[in-house]
Amino acid sequence: MRWRWAALCAALVVILGCLALIGVRGFNYALDFTGGTVVEVTMAQPLPVDDVRDRLEKANFASPQVQSLGGGASVLVRLQPETSHAILNGAHNTQIAESIRVALSEGDAHATIASADFVGPVVGATLARDALNACIFVLIGFLIYVSVRFEWKFAVAATISTLTTVLIVAAYFSATWTEFDLTSLAGLLAAMAFAINDTIVVFDRVRENFRTTRHDPVEVVNRSINQTLGRTLITSVVYLLSCLALYLYAGGSLEGLAMGNMISAVVAGLSTTFLACPLLTMGVLTVRRQDLATKTSAAADLNKRP
Repeated sequence: MRWRWAALCAALVVILGCLALIGVRGFNYALDFTGGTVVEVTMAQPLPVDDVRDRLEKANFASPQVQSLGGGASVLVRLQPETSHAILNGAHNTQIAESIRVALSEGDAHATIASADFVGPVVGATLARDALNACIFVLIGFLIYVSVRFEWKFAVAATISTLTTVLIVAAYFSATWTEFDLTSLAGLLAAMAFAINDTIVVFDRVRENFRTTRHDPVEVVNRSINQTLGRTLITSVVYLLSCLALYLYAGGSLEGLAMGNMISAVVAGLSTTFLACPLLTMGVLTVRRQDLATKTSAAADLNKRP
């Protein structure tokens, strides 16, 4: 806790940096949010992703997004709305899929279309709105839950800590220009859940120590962090290893989800230790025994305790 003010300043710098990065760079939204055409192509012989992309670009498909499926025998081709409509003068997605099949069937290669779907801009806008509503709903739920279980000061500190974790994960997607799709959004929501879970475990110990000891808030919070630090590290490491396995073996379609969880496994513990708990000793958020003691028997009960 002696580093709490330095940690708070560092957290503020990180938050401002993440906000600036996201504001300037934005996100590489996938077709889930922008709309466009998605075509799954199965080939007789596996073809490297770079070769698939080169063939599509030669066929005048601008900036195609290609993802390998099933060890390279199948690929998923995503085309932005302007490509889907402009290249073929408004042709139907079946015609677009046929053009992709022809482009990938050059030479000895033989390609077949497994599926072809078009996501309209209206659907993409609806998904984006629903994603924002989901994030807001989760945050409101966290505030209500922590306020009821603990006290409003805990709720504010937990929300700030959780938002910081989510912001760092979102900044990673922006900085690396990773495709932001529905699985990436699921990664953000999972990061929120893991962060709030880690924070609540430590807050439980803080509340218990406030009710059973007479130390000042800084000492109580410091003891609580040390008492739960081993649990926090073990949980974060196990969670990180699980997400690493998902990242390595689940395929590219779950990359955003796995990476978001991996980052949150590291950041959540740091934000709980160096941001959420220290906030409980600062200004109007300072927590005291009177805030947590049962009102009906607070005085008598506290006087009997060491």
